[in-house]
Amino acid sequence: MSSDTAVEYEVAQGRSKSFYPRFERKDELQHQTHYCPGCGHGVVHKMLARAIDELGIQDRTILVGPVGCSVFTYYYFDLGNVQAAHGRAPAVSTALKRSRPESIVISYQGDGDLSAIGAAEILHAANRGENITVIFVNNAIYSMTGGQAAPTTLLGQKSTTTPEGRSALGEGYPLHESELLATLEAPVYIERVGLGDNKQIAQAARAIRRAVENQVRGLGFSLVEVLSPCPTIWKMQPVEAQHWVRDVMEKTFPLGVLRDRTKDAQPRPAPATPPALEEIPRLLGLEHGERLVKDERQVLNLAGNGSALKRTGERARAAEVDLEVRIAGFGGQGVLLLGEVLAEAGLESGLEVSWLPSYGPEMRSGTSNCHVRLASQSIDSPLVSAPGILVAMNEPSLRKFDRTVRPGGWVIYNGEEFPEDCARPDVRVVALPFTKIAHELGDARASNMIMLGVLLEIAGVLPDASVAAALRRLVRNPRWVELDERAMAGGRARYREMFAEVHA
Repeated sequence: MSSDTAVEYEVAQGRSKSFYPRFERKDELQHQTHYCPGCGHGVVHKMLARAIDELGIQDRTILVGPVGCSVFTYYYFDLGNVQAAHGRAPAVSTALKRSRPESIVISYQGDGDLSAIGAAEILHAANRGENITVIFVNNAIYSMTGGQAAPTTLLGQKSTTTPEGRSALGEGYPLHESELLATLEAPVYIERVGLGDNKQIAQAARAIRRAVENQVRGLGFSLVEVLSPCPTIWKMQPVEAQHWVRDVMEKTFPLGVLRDRTKDAQPRPAPATPPALEEIPRLLGLEHGERLVKDERQVLNLAGNGSALKRTGERARAAEVDLEVRIAGFGGQGVLLLGEVLAEAGLESGLEVSWLPSYGPEMRSGTSNCHVRLASQSIDSPLVSAPGILVAMNEPSLRKFDRTVRPGGWVIYNGEEFPEDCARPDVRVVALPFTKIAHELGDARASNMIMLGVLLEIAGVLPDASVAAALRRLVRNPRWVELDERAMAGGRARYREMFAEVHA
């Protein structure tokens, strides 16, 4: 053949359009996924992407990703992607489908995600017959977190939490999720497939396409359970793991269609048009009752008996407020209560408020912190990644968060001296032994309220009346209220003493 002879090629297999051209999760591995050799997730991804391509629905598909080995689906699928909390993908999918009924919503979950923490979510979504598609990848183990037993772990199968093998008396029987859901009236299509050999893989591809197509037709809830190998956690070679799916898993989880009403199912009716915004007060019965009217200066209460407008709250300042606070310490130091009082006082003042706690499982001595935001305008996120004020109730918390404080911000630190290696020229510091001061006041546990007093002086955006009202709502014991009020007053006084020149 001469060099100038034209040669035509036909591409028989190629990357699906529903995948990104390159996977940018890791700079050095943009040509491949992060899955282990022999893992079934990559195979299922290809099947799902091909089905989306064939049905021509890429531009209106939303994939709800899980917590598990496939947590990074959004790096691979060029679709609408939403990340759900552990087990909550069916609930998130329901909200997406109901709010955007024209979309194709696919919930992609593993067995630990769907059948353990998400058991209630999938059960009720199926029982409602939500018009979503669920891909359920079952490898009978918790893979991402280290190989613990899952609800689908086989009898006798060893795991890090069943080193002698799962027993019916100790851990119960493997949960047959597809059979369970098939007893419900609403689901349209449920099938279990496997990846044990080429024949099974071909059937799995057909099942996944059918489940997605059912949603395109508007028929209702469809689920495909895929028995998938996990060579790494099973401690097998890839080919051995694939055969284990076919020769062992299938005996516990037989393949086949467990529910199929697609021939008789009718498309679900279109959802009702949502009410116009101006109609919501009437629907809530507020047109002649209590109505809340909010502007930049005040919150007004209109009583149903026609009485005059009564002011129930007032914005702390005419100027814009945007206060971001991070409070951190050990459990038992009153970290969350300090944040709650601050947030409640913001509400009392008519501000927009968010309060987001974060803490470990320990009742005492575990780490604890919370994010608090007070603003004149709507709050876009409750997370405080760059606080204007950091309240650090111990040194570990200071070292964990001090570098996150924005330039020009403040650190309120519970310590005799501020660590030299934490000092920053662009951040102001109030360092006092607040626990010792609280002990002298009457109870060391009031140190959080002394620190709150300092914070209130620094922020200067909350009226005293709002703080007092918030404290009385959250602390019911009069003895503690009195102590906390004295502690806050003491904190305010300490701040004024330290920064008297600022107020001169």
